[in-house]
Amino acid sequence: MTVKLISWNVNGIRSVHKKGELVPFLEKVKPDIACFQETKAEEHQSEVDLPDYEEYWNSSSGRKGYAGTAIFSKVKPLSVLLGFPEEILNKYELKDGYGDPNAEGRVITAEYKDFWVVNVYTPNAKPDLSRLTLRHKQWDPAFLAFLKELEKKKPIVFCGDLNVAHTYEDLANPEANEGEHGFTKEERAGIDALIKMGFVDTFRIFTKGAGHYTWWSHFSNARARNVGWRIDYFFVSKVLAPKVHTAKIYPSVYGSDHCPILLELDI
Repeated sequence: MTVKLISWNVNGIRSVHKKGELVPFLEKVKPDIACFQETKAEEHQSEVDLPDYEEYWNSSSGRKGYAGTAIFSKVKPLSVLLGFPEEILNKYELKDGYGDPNAEGRVITAEYKDFWVVNVYTPNAKPDLSRLTLRHKQWDPAFLAFLKELEKKKPIVFCGDLNVAHTYEDLANPEANEGEHGFTKEERAGIDALIKMGFVDTFRIFTKGAGHYTWWSHFSNARARNVGWRIDYFFVSKVLAPKVHTAKIYPSVYGSDHCPILLELDI
């Protein structure tokens, strides 16, 4: 059986729906599981009507219309977890001057028979790097610890906007952006730690080299010129890597400053 998953930072699910981009994309690709980040809405505010899907939301409880994640699934999950468990929150003390990222709806996890799906919207380090310490010292270690606990039970597929380009091939102008938010050595070390733990960047199984991006600035006609960053990912536990047969990016799908990405997995 092949399971098809998509991940998309929609930059406001109501906005992308009103632009007429969301439902046609889902109807064309027909994912079994759709993971959205930066939904900027609560479930009752969404006008998306997709009768084939069960909807699961983790919306920001502090700041309304901010951040948020959701999973739309054709198969009802065995369980759904919102945010990090209490023991991880206590250990890593995630709050900073901006607030509590765990209250911003940044992680939602669905358990299926053969694997977990973890959908994440990682906190941005900010242009002045004022949230880099939280990102590097607290969030990334907490997320890794969370994955380690889940993986004791079954393998993991995790996806989302990780707000970092991992290597020089993952952004159009790496030299100019060295040390800038999204391309600091600290943020990139977070991806290195995931790979060291055994997680596999599925897109790089099939596609090498530069020129493949998932986010583009609104400035200087960046998207038309493909001056972008690859900051949206599908990772899988090492045991699932041989079962991955497609991982791709949809740069021609508009509606957000990010484009959707796809994973197909044989289970």
